[in-house]
Amino acid sequence: MRGFYVLLAAVGIGGAAWLAYAARHKPDERPAPATPVPVAAAGSFRGYTLGSDSAPVHITEYSDFECPFCASFATVQMPEVRVQLITTGKVQWRFRDFPLSSHQYSRFAALAAQCAGEQGKFWEMHDQLFYNHQWAQRGKNPSGLFRGFAKTIGLDVDRYDACMDSQRYAGRIEESRQEGEALGVDHTPSVYVDGRKFVGQPTSDALKALVDSLTARHKR
Repeated sequence: MRGFYVLLAAVGIGGAAWLAYAARHKPDERPAPATPVPVAAAGSFRGYTLGSDSAPVHITEYSDFECPFCASFATVQMPEVRVQLITTGKVQWRFRDFPLSSHQYSRFAALAAQCAGEQGKFWEMHDQLFYNHQWAQRGKNPSGLFRGFAKTIGLDVDRYDACMDSQRYAGRIEESRQEGEALGVDHTPSVYVDGRKFVGQPTSDALKALVDSLTARHKR
């Protein structure tokens, strides 16, 4: 019991900066002036997943590729989540786009990931965008960098270019954003565990503790 309260205290301290950032980067109802918002296309696509459909716990992450806290989560926490929860069969993880209008290139980055997904390499592009996150601080058009990422992960670059030029998945990205908004997503990353919003900083240890608790409950 004492260890549990120590964990809560650590999560609370570590989450202070994250919550401060989230308060300043809540989604704006108005799109950025230079970025027209596409019409959300109705469809059955519900995000890219890691892990088995039969996993006892399902977690959905709403994320923005330009968000620094999303990058931190993807590069620091997610590797542990994959080892502790996904590869062990405890969790199926689902990624959903939630581009914030305060970020100039978040939709463009989401489009790059979707176009990589068209060739079966969404997660590889996901990692390139987050592990090489300097592009998000430069304030410059990252199209050349993203094309370089496409080459690095072995995409057919001509197909990637055609996908990006057509903005084929812009509606899918907007549909995902609207889905998150309807669920009450108010910052990124936001994590939902079996449909319930996870409150606090989503560290790998905190998620594992919750998943282990839910799994034990399912076995009763």
